[in-house]
Amino acid sequence: MTTLFRNALVLAMDDEHRAEPFRADVLVEGDRIGAVGPDLPVPDGADVVDATDRLLMPGLVNAHVHSWEALFKGRYDNMPLELWMLLSYPILGLEPMSDRLVYLRTLLVAMESLRNGATCLLDDVIESPRQSMDALDAVFRGYEDAGIRANCSGNIVNRPYVDTIPFSAEVLPADLLAKAHEVPPRSTEEYLEFSREALARYDGRAGRLRYVIAPSGPQRCTDDLFVAADELSREHDTTFHVHVLETKMQAVTGREFYGSTLVEYLDRLGVLSDRATLAHGIWLTDSDIARLGEVGASVAHNPISNLKLGSGIAQWRALLDAGVNLGLGSDGLSSNDSARMFDVVKSAALLHKVTHPDYRTWPTADEVLWAATRGGARSARLADDVGAIEAGRKADFVVLDLRSINFTPVNDVPTHLVYVENGDSITEVWVNGQVVVRDGRCLLIDEEAVLDELRGLAGEYLERYAKIEELNRAFEPHFAEIYRRCCSEPMGINRWSGDERAWVQGAAAGEGGA
Repeated sequence: MTTLFRNALVLAMDDEHRAEPFRADVLVEGDRIGAVGPDLPVPDGADVVDATDRLLMPGLVNAHVHSWEALFKGRYDNMPLELWMLLSYPILGLEPMSDRLVYLRTLLVAMESLRNGATCLLDDVIESPRQSMDALDAVFRGYEDAGIRANCSGNIVNRPYVDTIPFSAEVLPADLLAKAHEVPPRSTEEYLEFSREALARYDGRAGRLRYVIAPSGPQRCTDDLFVAADELSREHDTTFHVHVLETKMQAVTGREFYGSTLVEYLDRLGVLSDRATLAHGIWLTDSDIARLGEVGASVAHNPISNLKLGSGIAQWRALLDAGVNLGLGSDGLSSNDSARMFDVVKSAALLHKVTHPDYRTWPTADEVLWAATRGGARSARLADDVGAIEAGRKADFVVLDLRSINFTPVNDVPTHLVYVENGDSITEVWVNGQVVVRDGRCLLIDEEAVLDELRGLAGEYLERYAKIEELNRAFEPHFAEIYRRCCSEPMGINRWSGDERAWVQGAAAGEGGA
């Protein structure tokens, strides 16, 4: 199929123009951009679209999302990560979600992503209590059917959750510790065997799907698993995707478990490289940031999730100045609580304006849009294929109506996209040279049927899930004590907007707390 967009306003995000819009024709040939320029000749049989009132921009790349959480959006609030995880990723009593529900859940994430202009995502797929190949197959089928470009992981945790939390052996009662150790984690060899099969089945499927290697976090996996996973990632040139230093508790964890920061520990294992993407990276030290820049690593910045869970504020300017590649992610649909990437774009631009009075260091619209497109593409090992409207790249782009409310009147287009646009102006979304969204509707799936079936199955599932939440609330007061203790630990850095010491002292005196 060949389509020529005539006289579009193009925000190419290529090396030459970055976020500076210009007028041009855009030729789509098959699954790629054939040419970008003025007055392009019309190929035989091409569809010609008058795009005078349209803006074409690369599809947004969601550098970090968890589809597991799609059933829990709007369910939790005012809990830090480690307490929130007790309910959203329970330790006790959880049974696997049905493969059908996994498939529908995946479609829900894809629908919301595509409608809001995200053409590519990295789904760090976590299935509790453990992932099966059938469940992973349901994820890949969902993304294939919806038409989105997706990198999907086999997220692995091979240490019991309580063993990943500092001071848990001191604080948790013996009976709870024993219950938490009843389910044996997957071994390193089991994970490698699973991943090799997944790579053979899914990597490159439909020309837009990949399987990626994603050990959950340094404190959550054994040394041998991290080293072996990195070797497998090198062998297949996949992203090495890992959660690092999302919270202060994790900063304390590095010191207590390894006598160093978690980045220093990963560096000793030899797993830091330009393939590595660190999700969050909030509680990084200056030396951590410098090292990530030296190896060319990426950080997937998740501003909305970090705000909701009270995790802290990542060092945007320091990361960029050090040469760290930044992508933007929504994170999970329970800690965000959506996959809407234009929300993430605006939040990333706003959050870092309150960290320092020097306005010259605040994020620019150009930088934020780069992170949302090219930065995310690089973090997903897709730097040569997506993230820009440029000849030879995949035809993954978004068409927006310049006559919409959000662009009336038109001032500075990049600023409109960062601060004004919310997805309402999108008229079409293209992935791999195919229209997958038109006028707010996904074209490749029956949205009403998906939502109707999902409401029924999810309702039944959540009724059972409420009992599991109650079972796991037994851990809550003990984890709250560990949280308070970690907050009181001096670490030499502070990534909150305020000083935690007054709260810690008040909580210790019984005046408040988690």
